[in-house]
Amino acid sequence: MPIPADVRPENTPWPTWPLIMRTSSAHEEGGDRVFSVNTEKFVGDAAGNVQALSLHEVTMVDGRFEKVPGSERELPAQLVFLAMGFTGVDKSSDLLDELGTVVGPRGTVARDAAWKSTVDGVFVAGDAGRGQSLIVWAIAEGRACAAAVDAYLTGHTQLPAPINPTTMALIAR
Repeated sequence: MPIPADVRPENTPWPTWPLIMRTSSAHEEGGDRVFSVNTEKFVGDAAGNVQALSLHEVTMVDGRFEKVPGSERELPAQLVFLAMGFTGVDKSSDLLDELGTVVGPRGTVARDAAWKSTVDGVFVAGDAGRGQSLIVWAIAEGRACAAAVDAYLTGHTQLPAPINPTTMALIAR
């Protein structure tokens, strides 16, 4: 995307969230921000270590990004993090296979109305059970799941259970 404006644009009037340039503490720690580019590939050495990103600039044309001719370049890199959000539970670990839990097509661990996975004594909450969501959902699910675990272990609970596994966000109309 292009670099955001420093002041609120007219197309995001109050009370909509203003699309403006922001700098967080993470940005202040270092690094360079690059805008309006598309990464074409990772460039690496024979051992498979990343050395650079091959990229080009883009511009918006009729609602689509188009390559800017002659803007190809490489950005040196030693490590690349892909920030894609939740893309499913970690399948590179043997934990879920060893436990025998069922992972559904959305990459989440299957669970019932009592937070239990398909394996007795194994519970699931947060992104692992709901999928990508907000931290407030993970907190609420963690609390409710803790109550379910307490009831499972002791036969009863006095812990609050603010939501259930099927609670959905309210949509403002």
